[in-house]
Amino acid sequence: MAAPNIVNVATITGITTYHAGIATVGASAGVTTVVINAASSGKVLKINALTAAAIGSTTGVTLNYYDTAGRHTAAASTVSMGTSISVPTNSSLILISKENSFYLEEGRQIGVLAQSNAGTLDVVCSYEEIS
Repeated sequence: MAAPNIVNVATITGITTYHAGIATVGASAGVTTVVINAASSGKVLKINALTAAAIGSTTGVTLNYYDTAGRHTAAASTVSMGTSISVPTNSSLILISKENSFYLEEGRQIGVLAQSNAGTLDVVCSYEEIS
């Protein structure tokens, strides 16, 4: 896992991804991976924006940074970037913006966890893939 030299880049590609209907209850409740930068990708991802929208009842969201794909539950591999943030009913909340953007290195990922007992979240993430 070598981080690419971001001063002398060959390619910067803008990408927007989304996840609709992240459930807060039921079988589909839990952590949803928003962006993964695979180990040995040869890329760094600059996360520019992440917005969560509450669909229906008021809910909360937790945004986590993970050191290894698929290890959402291990406390030693998780760093919280925001915990139990309230998203008002039928509103959206900016969790990451240009003012607090960050680089996602190889073998890292970010995920969201919908917290509550009602409603769902839609999440939109905008980032640059740098290689």
